[in-house]
Amino acid sequence: MKPNNSIYVAGHKGMVGSAICRALNARGFNNIITANSNELDLRNQAAVNIFFEKHQPDYVFLAAAKVGGIVANNTYRADFLYDNLMIECNVIHSAFKHNVTKLLFLGSSCIYPKMAPQPLKESYLLTGLLEPTNEPYAVAKIAGIKLCESYKRQYGCNFISAMPTNLYGPNDNYSLQNSHVLPALLRKFYEAKTHNFSEVEIWGTGKPLREFMYVDDLANACLFLMQNYNDEAFVNVGTGTDISIADLALLIKEITGFTGDLKFNASKPDGTPRKLMDVSKLKSLGFEPLTDLRTGISNVWSLVKNGRFFER
Repeated sequence: MKPNNSIYVAGHKGMVGSAICRALNARGFNNIITANSNELDLRNQAAVNIFFEKHQPDYVFLAAAKVGGIVANNTYRADFLYDNLMIECNVIHSAFKHNVTKLLFLGSSCIYPKMAPQPLKESYLLTGLLEPTNEPYAVAKIAGIKLCESYKRQYGCNFISAMPTNLYGPNDNYSLQNSHVLPALLRKFYEAKTHNFSEVEIWGTGKPLREFMYVDDLANACLFLMQNYNDEAFVNVGTGTDISIADLALLIKEITGFTGDLKFNASKPDGTPRKLMDVSKLKSLGFEPLTDLRTGISNVWSLVKNGRFFER
């Protein structure tokens, strides 16, 4: 991938896509193709084909997806399955039709079975039942992996896949109804400090363990893989360390300066007990993330503490 190549970043307004754009610009890749959702509906096959015909991208980062937290995934099950299937099918097929040099598809750690051994190795895919609350989203992401594998096997396309862990960072979704756990907690602590609440409610028991990666580290990993990885098998992208939701809440409490109490609501679902990625494959290729959790959360808090929430 050279600076003069045309690079299409699908989902450039989202947290991941915007981070990929920042990483590309920082390295001198300025021929970046983007389109807002009101300009291009990626669920529309004909529209996507016309877009590729017009712009003829050399490289594609497929970061566009319908995403959300545990409640959103479980509530809008049909939307999460349909929208994500259509997005990835249309972009990957158009990349094939228009001879894209290389495509990177971004999946999710939720592709793994709910009770898979920890940490999660790439070989554990399709070895057990999925977590029921986000099964539709996981099925769609597994289909994306298999699409890339199949286009590579049948047609020789250089389509690769990366599976990120839980992400956070600039341009995240801070809605209390459909965001992921870390941004939701940041929003709750912001509201508690702003309105002088005596406590912050944490959904679930606080016992589940989760891994979190700063989105700019993921973006750097995506560029690294685009430049250095060409195999059929997908690659886990994460930090290799995890933290309980309770300890995460305590860390955010410390960073935000909230002095009240934490109240754990066990009537809310916990989801998968643990979800830690085995990132030995990525490390063996020569990539390591740079941002520790405290630094990353502090960076985000500096953006949102004045109410600068990036609602979508």
